[in-house]
Amino acid sequence: MDTMKKPIIQFDSFQFHYFSQAEPTLYDINLTINEGEKVLIVGPSGSGKSTLGNCLNGLIPFAYKGEIEGSLKVKGKETRDMNIFELSKMVGTVLQDTDGQFIGLTVGEDIAFALENDCVDQGIMKSTVQKVADMVDMGQLLKSSPFELSGGQKQRVSFAGVMVDDVDILLFDEPLANLDPATGKTAIDLIDQVWRKMNKTVIIIEHRLEDVLYRDVDRIIVVGDGRIQADMTPDDLIAANILPDFGIREPLYATALRYAGVKVTSEMRPGRMETLRIDLVKEAVNTWAKSRVPEHHGNDRPDILAAENLSFQYTKKRKILQNINFNIKEGEMVSIVGTNGAGKSTLAKVICGFVTEDEGRILFEGEDLKGKTIKERSHLIGFVMQNPNQMICKPMIYDEVALGLHIRGMAEDEIEKRVDRALKICGLAPFKKWPISALSFGQKKRVTIASILALDPKILILDEPTAGQDYHHYTEIMEFLRSLNSQGVTILMITHDMHLMLEYTPHAIVLAGGQKIGDATAADILTDVEITEKANLKITSLYELAVKCEVEEPHSFVQNFIDYERGQRKA
Repeated sequence: MDTMKKPIIQFDSFQFHYFSQAEPTLYDINLTINEGEKVLIVGPSGSGKSTLGNCLNGLIPFAYKGEIEGSLKVKGKETRDMNIFELSKMVGTVLQDTDGQFIGLTVGEDIAFALENDCVDQGIMKSTVQKVADMVDMGQLLKSSPFELSGGQKQRVSFAGVMVDDVDILLFDEPLANLDPATGKTAIDLIDQVWRKMNKTVIIIEHRLEDVLYRDVDRIIVVGDGRIQADMTPDDLIAANILPDFGIREPLYATALRYAGVKVTSEMRPGRMETLRIDLVKEAVNTWAKSRVPEHHGNDRPDILAAENLSFQYTKKRKILQNINFNIKEGEMVSIVGTNGAGKSTLAKVICGFVTEDEGRILFEGEDLKGKTIKERSHLIGFVMQNPNQMICKPMIYDEVALGLHIRGMAEDEIEKRVDRALKICGLAPFKKWPISALSFGQKKRVTIASILALDPKILILDEPTAGQDYHHYTEIMEFLRSLNSQGVTILMITHDMHLMLEYTPHAIVLAGGQKIGDATAADILTDVEITEKANLKITSLYELAVKCEVEEPHSFVQNFIDYERGQRKA
């Protein structure tokens, strides 16, 4: 942190209390952020970190009403004395829920919105929009509808819409939530470039700590229970080993160091993989690697789901899926990974019967599913979509989770038992009688998972099940899915989360450009440079650690870490 720079954001004994809540969400916040700093804010769901961001961009108190105590100044002015328009000229925000941010009918119109408001000359507007769109790799899609884009593409359009307005402070609310790992790296790179070249003050609110730390940040603010629990450099924070206590996943390489018996200190520069002092940890990592004996993994159960020469296209010009073949055994836990737009979600739609394959076939327990209706398939296969807003159709949580059971004509007492069980599993039991509108994006996600779990399917397909979830709820959901899996439910997860892929899914299928380019163990995939590059994945930091420490078999090191981690969880 450069102490010579002026404060640009100052919280002084700040407190905020939503009128709709019994208790304040933020207590006694004292925080100063200086001009040109890059700050990462982390914390579990409900900790108050998003509320902190909403206080900065003016959504509080102008959109979300409540009582403010203390002081919050942006560029020396009290925010309560400004209007939301004045604040929007100082703070640009990229929201987590991108659908709620779109205004234009095309990508170009959406990016240009702020310029149109400012009555910028048309010629200057067009060149500015093209320049910013090219920066986020969306320059070829200016005439596309934002709602036709993949999750990652939507995120980039939102980013461009903020970049186009020359604000001093850029606020990113979970910018990586819908991005594949490589695109996430590009986004972090882009944020880093803007920070360095344009001297912006950057604030990032994000669960994926390790991915943000791909590039430098000045400080990490840990928020918990509405209070600031820590304000440290990345090196000091990782060394302090307090992140798991606050429901935040520390970087995998840091966990591996602790498993190897290393006492992690700030002097080791553990805040980023790129800065880690390998000379101080190499011996311990190698000793641990040699002490581990690989476990045997196998599944001799019959196939429950298979694809044979599967192809699908929405239009004649471009095939979305091309000649896909795979076999998934009963009781497996499988991740389907790959680039944004690779065909992962389309594959799930074909399996569920939402769209019909053009060639090939899908087999369930050896039987061709062709001709079976969506309703018939739903008794066998449950599907949880990536965007909860596209699934939810009831105003109340209980009614939403009970909807499928009512459609099946189940008795009311049995419905209540199933709904209560599903809500408890997904950490939503206290909100049983709440309206959906009162929930965060992550909580809505859990409602959709609960609504499908209540139907008790044989195969569960989840599209980005942990997007927007903190480590506590991520672990809760994944451990539940693992327990379901141990009872024989086959689980397929479309995911960008490499942690999830490594820790929970022994089998991974990789798609790129509509083709299957990998079908192996997660450790095999995430230590294969060629496959990870083609599929926009990211070589795991465990592999990087093993290579830098010159471990004899880096692949085995990764697999041993996964086995050890699973053992720790069971214990």
